[in-house]
Amino acid sequence: MRMLRLLLATALAVPLLLAAPAVAALPGCGVKPAAAAEAAAATTVWLAGDSTMANPSTTCPVGWGAQFDPLFNSDVTVNNLAIGGRSIQTWLYEGNVTSTIGADGECVLSSTAYSARWQQVLNGIKAGDYLFIQFGINDGSTTCPRHVGTARYQSLMTYMANTAKAKGATPVLLTAVAAITCSGSVAVKNRGFVTQTQAAASATGSALIDLQTLSVNHYNAVKLCPNNGDYNAGLVGQYFCADHTHFEAYGAQQIARLVATALRTQKIALSAYLL
Repeated sequence: MRMLRLLLATALAVPLLLAAPAVAALPGCGVKPAAAAEAAAATTVWLAGDSTMANPSTTCPVGWGAQFDPLFNSDVTVNNLAIGGRSIQTWLYEGNVTSTIGADGECVLSSTAYSARWQQVLNGIKAGDYLFIQFGINDGSTTCPRHVGTARYQSLMTYMANTAKAKGATPVLLTAVAAITCSGSVAVKNRGFVTQTQAAASATGSALIDLQTLSVNHYNAVKLCPNNGDYNAGLVGQYFCADHTHFEAYGAQQIARLVATALRTQKIALSAYLL
């Protein structure tokens, strides 16, 4: 009788064991599909520019891009690929721009291979991302490799913007942020390539933030002019390094806020993520 009961219990248990799904196949175990999808959909803001945008390697200078990420909620990540001393061409073709000026007045390229930083953008930028492009400071050099002519500058900025759009991302073009230059008691503009940046934005249907005008207007609003040229003291010293061009952390923060305000004022969709 005991043996019969044991055989009966075993027979009843076998179908249940066979029907039980593997734990790994149960929904909710291991990677959560919703969380994975949410992570994949997170918006990345890619920054391409020079030292006035770049992350710091010392206490000064600090680029405004280094102060940009804290202005957004957790749905946005800022990937700052700006680097000091670059023109738009040396940023795109790092190591392949020679010191020779060609017959066309442009620096000769030894290769058209892209820099690692632009390749990183090409490999990583996705639909819903943003590409902020700000050059026009080092590009005005008369010597190579940093020299870039106005037509070449506009062509390269147009290319970068169109590439972002082809990936489903949104390009945002910025005129170069101003250094502090005073004409008496008034801060004045001091950067070039404004017309070319505007033309590239128009040609590609991209958003344009005139950061040169915004920064000069801000300097006047907080009365950074006139000053005695001592960039280590007073409010102007809080904004600028001793070279009057690059920013201290406080100055970089104020410029980042100008860009954020422009996002809201111009109703650029990225503004929805600002804190």
